[in-house]
Amino acid sequence: MRGAPGEVMKPQPSVAEKYAGIMGVDKGSIQNGRLYAFIDQWMGTPYKFGGEDKNGVDCSGLAQLLEQQVYGISIPRSTGEQVAVIKRKYEDELAEGDLVFFDYDGKKFSHVGVYLQNGFLVHASSTKGVIIIPLHDPYMYKHFSRAGSVIAGDNNMAEQTPK
Repeated sequence: MRGAPGEVMKPQPSVAEKYAGIMGVDKGSIQNGRLYAFIDQWMGTPYKFGGEDKNGVDCSGLAQLLEQQVYGISIPRSTGEQVAVIKRKYEDELAEGDLVFFDYDGKKFSHVGVYLQNGFLVHASSTKGVIIIPLHDPYMYKHFSRAGSVIAGDNNMAEQTPK
């Protein structure tokens, strides 16, 4: 995709239509072509713990790559470090690009996804690979623990673009 990370590019009509359908929104609300092109490239990539490429990616690797390639923001690699660089938000305040954390197997912040819009997020599922799901998915939501926007700090790039 042309342009620099952080620069919002108009989405391809077919990509806008596809993701509008998945999330139940009007095609016109799919504004960030860079984000949805990134998701389209990674959709269905299998889950692989520690993975960071199309052969397999884990949740925090996907979040790190998305934040870097879509928004030009550097975040740490692990969920435990990622949760430390967010400004907490209430669920109804979530905006595109915010990080959403879950607690699995009694471990705090053991899973992360990236919020999109209309209550949907993209994440690397350990069973289904990279998928888009509703935050209120019955299985996922009971593990929801924290969410927020990435904030400037030592772990991030100085030149951040607002989301």
